[in-house]
Amino acid sequence: MTHADIAVVTCALTGVLTNPTQHPVPVTARQMADAARQAFDAGASVMHVHFRSQAPNCGHLPSWEPEVAAEITEAIRAACPGVIMNFSTGTIGRDQTGPIACLETCRPEIAACNAGSLNYLKVKRDGTWAWPPMLFENTVAKIDELLAVMKQTNTRPEFECFDVGIVRSVAMYQKVGMIDRASFNFVMGVDSGMPADAELLNLLLKYLPGPNPWQTTLIGREDIWPVHQKAAELGGHLRTGLEDTFYLPSGERAANNGELISALVNIAEQAGRKIATPGQAREIFL
Repeated sequence: MTHADIAVVTCALTGVLTNPTQHPVPVTARQMADAARQAFDAGASVMHVHFRSQAPNCGHLPSWEPEVAAEITEAIRAACPGVIMNFSTGTIGRDQTGPIACLETCRPEIAACNAGSLNYLKVKRDGTWAWPPMLFENTVAKIDELLAVMKQTNTRPEFECFDVGIVRSVAMYQKVGMIDRASFNFVMGVDSGMPADAELLNLLLKYLPGPNPWQTTLIGREDIWPVHQKAAELGGHLRTGLEDTFYLPSGERAANNGELISALVNIAEQAGRKIATPGQAREIFL
């Protein structure tokens, strides 16, 4: 069996702003560990984590407190032997002292690196902005600062790519020596980024600089699942979780992350892929 036959499955456990009083997203260290264990048992080797405020009635808000990150990381590692931790690092503006502090404290194996700026937009059905238009700022200077910290913490960057131009930019980072190897995450389904469209995948692969690992993050409802299927068929690695969707392929709402991971594993196996163990995931991603 070669690495091409194996699919690494990542679970995006909770996301950044979803209200836990309205959706079944975990917040506390115990909840995060229990959710991770469900996903781990279903086949996920990597846990992508955002950290939430632990203050009463504030679980819908993000936290960059290193103590919170450490407590959650330790709980997940204890629940899931050999698991790979993948930290979120995204900040809307230039200041990323919070994510850097979490990286330095916890030293995860992988962390997201948003690889280019994006006008972060969404329009409601009535033709008004869902939120005031904002710039998700990810300049080369900001990226370079984060990569320097990741080098110190021995953390592999996973480059979040919201459009084709950002994919090409990561290839440039490799050419100029900012990185030795790139792991790509095609983020599809953000309203002002790439749509979750299976036909885009072949185009994106055309611009990958060599045999770098890649995966898809698909934001949406049940319509994302055929795109997962295509990614599995093309040799991509796979991610889902309550950060990305609340919906199973049937259109039913998922009760937890484990149900979503089980559905994704089924898709991978239908495409003839074997599910990576944590050890195999380390060989492929790290």
